[in-house]
Amino acid sequence: MLLNYKVFTWCVCVCVFQVSLERVLGISTVSSSGLTSDPNSGLIAYPAGCVIVLLQLKTNRQTHIINACRKPFTAVAFSPDGKHLVSGESGHMPCVRVWEVGGGQVAEVQSHKYGVSCVAFSSSSSYIVSVGFQHDRTVSVWDWRKGSIIASNKVSSRVFSVSFSQDNSYFVTAGNRHVKFWYLDASKERRVNSTVPLIGRSGLLDDHKNSVFCGVACGRGLMASNTYCITSCGLLCLFNSSRHLEAWVNLKVGTAHLDVTRFKLYPPSTAGWSFSSYSFRAMMGCYIPAGPGTAAEST
Repeated sequence: MLLNYKVFTWCVCVCVFQVSLERVLGISTVSSSGLTSDPNSGLIAYPAGCVIVLLQLKTNRQTHIINACRKPFTAVAFSPDGKHLVSGESGHMPCVRVWEVGGGQVAEVQSHKYGVSCVAFSSSSSYIVSVGFQHDRTVSVWDWRKGSIIASNKVSSRVFSVSFSQDNSYFVTAGNRHVKFWYLDASKERRVNSTVPLIGRSGLLDDHKNSVFCGVACGRGLMASNTYCITSCGLLCLFNSSRHLEAWVNLKVGTAHLDVTRFKLYPPSTAGWSFSSYSFRAMMGCYIPAGPGTAAEST
């Protein structure tokens, strides 16, 4: 028997397309800790799910940082020199990550269980503070270049914002009926590769002990010893170096975010207000406490 075989050859062409993210519409932040700007370049960063959008306002151009583990970002903050960005995320065992602006991830640490509500660089860019979600109740400071946590403690209140002092000796957290000053002096005496408890002291809130403080910014320049907070109902508050609520003013605004430079204080306002931080009381007509539990209006 003679068998004839026919051989068929198929030519298969496979086209590979590289897909890149061009533009993101929308924002997923729920507090001021999810919006940050670099004063050096004007670059703005905010989360949109598992993507951080880097927006250059002058050109309206976006670049993006994508979280490979697909956990949504919850908090972002630029380093003072604008070269790095720190992010927090939500989900089981979330990470705090450091990114090089224009590059990739350079460091990460895992110190929270459920999510990260806010993050901040120290003024020297050497340290990062991160605060967990309400059920996490952890505040941690870490040396991100070494990848080690140097100080940590528990916080009982829900925290919305955090800010480092100019001299890096302390940072301040603000939240639900909560303004607390955390001091890092004890960490200078820490043992190698050890974590020490953070030392925390509550701000003296007087009549505002039931307020929700949703933004905080430590002073700069000649007013570096002051701390500015803003409440959810639009009260702009000044805490002095003794942690006392020294002055406040009602800005009568419905949204709340706060930023401080060496010369200006930028609270939220539909009128675009900015105030000299050197003459806080004189320019703003603040309410100055006349004594314990009382207040008198300054005119």
